[in-house]
Amino acid sequence: QLQAFGGGLVQAGDSLRLSCTVSGRTFAEGWFRQAPGEERAFVAAITRTGDSPYYADSVKGRFTISRDYAKNTVYLQMNSLKPEDTAVYFCASTLKYYSAGYNPKDKFTYWGQGTLVTVSS
Repeated sequence: QLQAFGGGLVQAGDSLRLSCTVSGRTFAEGWFRQAPGEERAFVAAITRTGDSPYYADSVKGRFTISRDYAKNTVYLQMNSLKPEDTAVYFCASTLKYYSAGYNPKDKFTYWGQGTLVTVSS
């Protein structure tokens, strides 16, 4: 099971950290987001070993994905937030292997409920 939380209302330039609790053995976890009227979009992913974090171009340098093994939790640290980051954020997991440098956006098959992030200008 996957459960994302940590969303909220912030101002542009602020930071926010999302958390996702993970159960079971997986290959990787990822974050996606869906803005109003848009399709769900890939944000970031990290493998079970913490190797090869992969980011969408729109968040590179601002967002960091990480995991805490003891807490079975994956985090998405979001800095320098922009109004265009407003969306429902979902965490996801996959059992499917992918190699370093590969964009894993199509690998994820298990989804949790989302958490809303609203960034005001």
